Amino acid sequence: MDAPKTDADFKKLLTDVIKKQIIVLGPDITLLKARNVKGLTIADDGTVTEITGNPKELVQDLVDQFVQLSGLIVKKTMEPLLANYPGLANMTMSPSHTHIPGQPHQEETGQEVSQEQEVKNQ
Repeated sequence: MDAPKTDADFKKLLTDVIKKQIIVLGPDITLLKARNVKGLTIADDGTVTEITGNPKELVQDLVDQFVQLSGLIVKKTMEPLLANYPGLANMTMSPSHTHIPGQPHQEETGQEVSQEQEVKNQ
């Protein structure tokens, strides 16, 4: 499929993203998050009726809203389960143990530095 080029193409893409999220999250949460994106006007059925600004940035901002929400959903669903293990809950829910996909784990980063230092020392 070709990348969207016109405002109409972007409206369709944005509408498709929102309507898919309505199926997963329900209309209330989805519309609340989608309407946080400045530059989008969204009808109650999830249809994007108007866009203002850079359409590519609007798509990214919309996706970011749902990514941010899914992280919170995971955290909120895990907290009660981990509450039975207080030490584990504190460790796993702390920011130092979060992993961003595509980025090395902290342990890996430390190893990379060690390997670089070894090369420099030789």
